[in-house]
Amino acid sequence: MITKDSFINYFISGIKDTNDCGVGIEHEKFIFSEKKRANYKSILNLFKKLYEFGWEPINEGKNTIALRKGNKNITLEPGNQIELSGERLKNIHQTCGESQEYLFELNQSLRKLKLNLVSSGFDPISKIKDIPSNPKNRYELMTKIMPLFGKSSLDMMYRTCGTQINIDYTSEKDFSKKFFVANRLVPITIALFANSGIVEKNKSGYLSYRSYAWQNTYRGGLPKIFLENMDFEKYADFSLNYPMLFVKRKDKYLDAKNKTFQNFIDGDIEKISPNEEDVGDHLSTIFTENRLKKYIEIRSMDACGWDCLCAGPAFFIGLLYGNLDETFDIVKRWNVSEIISAYKDTPKKGLKTVLGKKSILGWSKDLFEISKKGLENRNELNRKKQNEVKFLDHIKNIIDNNNTNAELIITKYQKDKNFFYINEK
Repeated sequence: MITKDSFINYFISGIKDTNDCGVGIEHEKFIFSEKKRANYKSILNLFKKLYEFGWEPINEGKNTIALRKGNKNITLEPGNQIELSGERLKNIHQTCGESQEYLFELNQSLRKLKLNLVSSGFDPISKIKDIPSNPKNRYELMTKIMPLFGKSSLDMMYRTCGTQINIDYTSEKDFSKKFFVANRLVPITIALFANSGIVEKNKSGYLSYRSYAWQNTYRGGLPKIFLENMDFEKYADFSLNYPMLFVKRKDKYLDAKNKTFQNFIDGDIEKISPNEEDVGDHLSTIFTENRLKKYIEIRSMDACGWDCLCAGPAFFIGLLYGNLDETFDIVKRWNVSEIISAYKDTPKKGLKTVLGKKSILGWSKDLFEISKKGLENRNELNRKKQNEVKFLDHIKNIIDNNNTNAELIITKYQKDKNFFYINEK
């Protein structure tokens, strides 16, 4: 029988020993065929090329919807964006190496098919009506339901790409502290990794249009409760009282009709009872900026190219693993209403956004030094005896030049009206 304790025990089962805390990266990319988004047939051809590198198909019925190699997957998003869900690894050297290997395999396969890989938080060219879908079962239901409750829900599904960082916790207290910090840092994250200023071949007026879309997506956003002290029971209560998206039985996805998981427990959805798989499905369809499963997912970064792909994970690992106490001491002083105000402003204003009495740029300078110190404290070395600080170079350049990826791209786009310079090489 599923109860609130089922959720709490689910979170408890994620607790790791201090020496066993790892990091995982998930990142999405757009695939283009000339100046159009790749259709499902093109994706299947791409998957076949990737078989040569040891990837194996995952099917839903007769349809291939993902690939697997070892403990990592390539999954298919609603508009045929593809996402690497990487392994849980020890340090940024390893996660960055994993991404480099994946991008090498992907680019080798794409070249054979004359397809392009585009790294951007939001599709810079396509209109919703022009984006092909795929036969993944859950997306048909989501496409019908999501727009009913959030005006940008289809944009989120079909036109955004992001980078996600997965981190572990060693106790309920450690989870509470890391989750508190991660959520208060959301405006900082949006600004530093803004990479989606062009929409439908025009300036959007935003630096992170992806973030704007997610803020106006059903089940998305930054709940006020996440900026307060959180524990497993509180997150369980939040989840129980959160609307469900669907109930999966075999290969069928049933509309939950916006009822909560507590309604489900009470027998108000299709007269069926929840099971443990329903708990995981529900937690995975809460689309907030950060969320809890058996680890913490940090989800507020725009997708970006190789120059910054490793920087975000390094920044957060330095703050949350290497120097948590000092990071906590800074963010705990921030006023909740000022964080929410900054959160709403940052997609447009970027580093110029004011949080309290200081700009995001100013806070980023402080947090960069704290992260750097944290990575030095960790002292995870590669074969050349270099620690993880090397991966912060991209952020240092942004801070030193007071210029995000989005602003660089907008400037270049206004000059030559060509967006394919953001292709992943």
